[in-house]
Amino acid sequence: MRHQRHDLLAPLPGTARQIHSFHFGPEQAEGKIYIQSSLHADELPGMLVAWHLKARLAQLEAAGRLRSEIVLVPVANPVGLEQVLMDVPLGRYELESGQNFNRWFVDLSDDVGNQVEGLLGDDPQHNTGLIRTALAAALAAQSASTQLHSQRLVLQRLACDADMVLDLHCDFEAVAHLYTTPEAWPRVEPLARYLGSEANLLATDSGGQSFDECFTLLWWQLQQRFGERFPIPMGSFSVTVELRGQGDVNHGLAALDCQAILDYLTHFGAISGDLAPLPALAYPATPLAAVEPVATPVGGLLVFSALPGEYLEAGQLIAEIIDPITDRVTPVHCQHAGLLYARSLRRMATAGMVISHIAGTQAYRSGYLLSP
Repeated sequence: MRHQRHDLLAPLPGTARQIHSFHFGPEQAEGKIYIQSSLHADELPGMLVAWHLKARLAQLEAAGRLRSEIVLVPVANPVGLEQVLMDVPLGRYELESGQNFNRWFVDLSDDVGNQVEGLLGDDPQHNTGLIRTALAAALAAQSASTQLHSQRLVLQRLACDADMVLDLHCDFEAVAHLYTTPEAWPRVEPLARYLGSEANLLATDSGGQSFDECFTLLWWQLQQRFGERFPIPMGSFSVTVELRGQGDVNHGLAALDCQAILDYLTHFGAISGDLAPLPALAYPATPLAAVEPVATPVGGLLVFSALPGEYLEAGQLIAEIIDPITDRVTPVHCQHAGLLYARSLRRMATAGMVISHIAGTQAYRSGYLLSP
């Protein structure tokens, strides 16, 4: 194992922070896997899974079973991890800018395309290496103007040449689910099976330039630009893995998730060994554009009647909103059938608040598809 430290731009003297990456396997391996956790710093199940992975990967490395380089970043957001206000962790948004830590990673598709346009050829492997080199150089040439910008750049530089990127998150109260692209789904489906993912949500571009899409979208855009002239493979695919809810931080679940990821990496060929049997797929892949964000029209006490993991019919009751002053009870129903995969932790709703998400099958939304 090789431990590397990456300095962030300090906003003030004496406030320097670092990101720590742990590198396993051969340094000159043909393949590379990148795994990070807790980019939203108040989402901690993935951090515990990463801790389990670190120990297991060290054992596999000592046994000579790692075929690919595997890079692990257990704490992807030291800036947000320190944001605690009156005993409440605030790890989703940077307090100074108000920006979501998992949005607006730098988009270098045009720059990379311009750099490689005159160099591409008929060999897809040559084109892949050319694009990766150009992307790494373009990221290296970027200079950070803020601590948040420098954190984003460090993470992108670490992952830009990886074949696979796994970004470990969680929701508020949720079952295991994941986000990836339609193009990547055939390669990601075994991961969904091993993890027991109960909703698998697909979008090529969900808006917001999130960490996972800053890689897949670049390759997709280069395919759109050059695909009729040159063979451009999808040189990287990414998955946002949602490890249930914020309260699901325990060794039992973390050990299961760690083993599921290792089984998947073995299936992928990054680890040598016997393949674990593939479990059944819990729920088919569906478009992210088919997800219904269920909002409440009024504020009040939020009393759920449906649990994460339940399949709901169109029009089914999800919750009641109770006004304890007027005694008015407002039922909240879903409009579309689908799997309720995540719901709010809050129990006092405000008018217009999204209280749950349901994975439907028929796309009906467009544009920006992510939560704020």
